[in-house]
Amino acid sequence: MGQFICSRMAGIWDMIDQKLKYYRDFEENLDVLQRLTRELSIQLEELEESSSLDQSEEWEEKVEELIDEVEDIEKSIRKWKILTVAVYLYGRVVGEKINEAKELLEEGKYYFPNCFKYLILGGGVAAGYAAREFVRRGVKPGQLGIISEEWVAPYERPALSKGYLFPRNAARLPQFHVCVGSGGERLNPSWYEEKGIELILNTKIVKAALHSKTLTSEDGTIFKFGTLIIATGSGVAKLSDFGVKGDQAKNVLYLRNVKDADKVVEAMKAKKNGKAVVVGGGYIGLEVGAALKLNNLNVTMVYPDPWCMPRLFTKEIAEFYERYYTLKGIKLIKDTSVIELEADPNGEVKKVKLKNGRELEADIVVVGVGARPTTGLFQGQIEMNRGGIKTDGLFKTSINDVYAVGDVAWFPMKIYNEMRRVEHVDHARKSAMKAVEAVMAKGKVVEEYDYLPYFYSRVFDLSWQFYGDNVGETTVLFGNRNPAAKKPKFGCYWIKDGKIMGAFLEGGDAEENKAIENLALHQAKVGDLRELKDKGLSFAFEHKDLQKTMNAV
Repeated sequence: MGQFICSRMAGIWDMIDQKLKYYRDFEENLDVLQRLTRELSIQLEELEESSSLDQSEEWEEKVEELIDEVEDIEKSIRKWKILTVAVYLYGRVVGEKINEAKELLEEGKYYFPNCFKYLILGGGVAAGYAAREFVRRGVKPGQLGIISEEWVAPYERPALSKGYLFPRNAARLPQFHVCVGSGGERLNPSWYEEKGIELILNTKIVKAALHSKTLTSEDGTIFKFGTLIIATGSGVAKLSDFGVKGDQAKNVLYLRNVKDADKVVEAMKAKKNGKAVVVGGGYIGLEVGAALKLNNLNVTMVYPDPWCMPRLFTKEIAEFYERYYTLKGIKLIKDTSVIELEADPNGEVKKVKLKNGRELEADIVVVGVGARPTTGLFQGQIEMNRGGIKTDGLFKTSINDVYAVGDVAWFPMKIYNEMRRVEHVDHARKSAMKAVEAVMAKGKVVEEYDYLPYFYSRVFDLSWQFYGDNVGETTVLFGNRNPAAKKPKFGCYWIKDGKIMGAFLEGGDAEENKAIENLALHQAKVGDLRELKDKGLSFAFEHKDLQKTMNAV
């Protein structure tokens, strides 16, 4: 009997002890809630003093409502006096209000000047598409900022080497602000203002402290962020980087931004019918060379490779474009490079000296010798490889809450099961949107980036598109490669292990381009190469239902 009583008493004491602990926890939680509401009140006052509440009306209303609710809870507890009743009525509520207060405090700190829940560094194509995706996914006014060295809102950069340089009907802002390049809404500066997105233009960041989540500008302003998207893109490679003297001359021009394009336009007007030397045979070289010729300049192109666009074109593809350019009156000098730019007393280049001993007269020199990812700010802070910032399939970097997109991202390319870095507008757009999807996922599972490489160009009356990878044991050319034809149309397939890895088409329409994209995306199997050559483009249409077939299998 004594044992039973002792056991019973022990159980009662345990129950009392648990209840006392429950009451103590409640009192501690209530203290926490009161402390948090005091912090919210202080934060609210500080924001009112900084005049930052124009972007945070909804937050302000929630804070005031919470403060009122906590005051009502305190009054009720004092009224009831009995702790058991207070715990019963408000135990769960106090816990919920603590979580609500913490969320409001976290949100509120980003309404202070130069503090952002989400910050994009870089004002190019990727920044614009990321901003649109943030808005689609419910970003609140005041939460997002974009820091750019340029003086204009994000725009479609490919326009600079195409429509911007046309002699007639030239593209000018706001015509090519993002996101018109993909058929979307044009995001004029007023759009960012309406959405409560702060555009911080003409601002150069000179220091990035990623772990402490701060960026410092040239004038000493410190920007704080919760999540950062690095979209700094690439900067032009200069001739001086290769040891060439004289590239600081007034008439030596590069093309990366609107200011650069304006200088080219001014030079074409000032040197009307003059002599232009284009250094480089890649994207910029070919597109600018065509634009200069359209403006009636005498154009000579110089590049060190045996043919133009060697990173993508085969010799046979390049031959078509080189012959086409020659028919347009553009002189091509291959297999040599510039060693010196000789300037006159006025500081303008008049002679371009080449490695093969030739000297070219020049009124304008436009240089397009490549680009380099702009990652210098982050050296030593973040995992990098091959000049880019290493990311996962959602563009998360090695540092929490820091993402990298576009040109600077070295990411896993799912289709080829390898890491790559891609410099192209299509990837800049799509990687930016995928990163924002991951940032705003809120616990939801996000499918990793699945990207098929895509490149394109338009010059004169020509227009080509390429999908996939230019790798393989062999290539198959098809179609009409006569540069004198009224509408030449030809293509090329890259074959590896009996599968189409890449597909190129000049002169295709939307349906035809979609068909070759499908081949590269699903790596269509190839039997007889002679049959593939004979069928050419029709092979792509025979396989346009390839995905349906694969799904059925």
